[in-house]
Amino acid sequence: MGYKFMRKSALFSILIFSLFITGCKTKENQPDVVLKLGHGLDVVHPVHRAMVFMADRVKEKSGGKMIVQIFPNEQLGTEKECIESLQLGYMAMTKTSTAAMESFVPKMQVFGVPYLFRDSDHFWSVVRRPIGKNLLLEGENKGLRGLCYYDAGARSFYAKKPINTPQDLKGLKVRVQNSMMSVKMIQSMGGSPTPVSWGELYTALDQGVVDAAENNPPSICTARHYEVCKYYSLDEHTRLPDMLIISTKVWDSLSPENQNILQQAADESVEYQREIWAEAELHDMKTMVDAGVKIITPDKELFRKSVKSVWDNFANTEIGKLIQEIQEVNGVAKN
Repeated sequence: MGYKFMRKSALFSILIFSLFITGCKTKENQPDVVLKLGHGLDVVHPVHRAMVFMADRVKEKSGGKMIVQIFPNEQLGTEKECIESLQLGYMAMTKTSTAAMESFVPKMQVFGVPYLFRDSDHFWSVVRRPIGKNLLLEGENKGLRGLCYYDAGARSFYAKKPINTPQDLKGLKVRVQNSMMSVKMIQSMGGSPTPVSWGELYTALDQGVVDAAENNPPSICTARHYEVCKYYSLDEHTRLPDMLIISTKVWDSLSPENQNILQQAADESVEYQREIWAEAELHDMKTMVDAGVKIITPDKELFRKSVKSVWDNFANTEIGKLIQEIQEVNGVAKN
């Protein structure tokens, strides 16, 4: 019996055990509803801390009658496995990148279009509007309901060698998420996209399975990838948010009151997360510099031009229409 089979069997047993999120009244002073939330981040990551904040607010608002139990560090499976568990109703909630959601909800591809968002204000203006709110609900017919977006900053390349232009990516195996948009982007820049799960990436970088990767400072630091890669090139090609999602089977099983409590707590956690994210970015950039990482500020226009083919592929498509809508959004983020 192989390791992967045994691991999946163990995960299945855990998830089946956690299926019983609602039902008869429990013992006195015990919660009526327990929601299991699995994800792949480390406990010091600002997105994990935001979910802890959310869980605390759920408990407080419900008077302890509804609680959220959080399992970080891929305890309940990889990002893809957690999403699939939600679809089956074996697990209540998970945190996922919009990149991983592409396989389940095709419209999520729009978040991966390189250089779509002008800056952070533009991004938050978009997701606060109907276009962003509608995308949260786009996966309901696939068993996946979005509750909120979390800031994941801008993603940039890091490697064992300097990346000053797209030309420097040629011949490099670049780790990508399980995302066709990420694959197309790296191909358009001349690199070789190589899917690797987040939990396996440190080893893959260290052993040369991949030569480079791309992410934000807090993720690089919490995973300690700066120990292996000493060059960080701030090309800021995408702004892929994280999403907090819930199984529609679980959502529909909740009372309207509990649905309202959960949504309110999620919304409040977004504001908290944005504050600690900004602090984490500054802190983690300093951590990398102190660890000997060289920060490169490349000419972003060279990278923008290299991905023109990605944009052209979506002309006269549904994604193309979304791109146009997003480009037309002005102003700054508002509640």
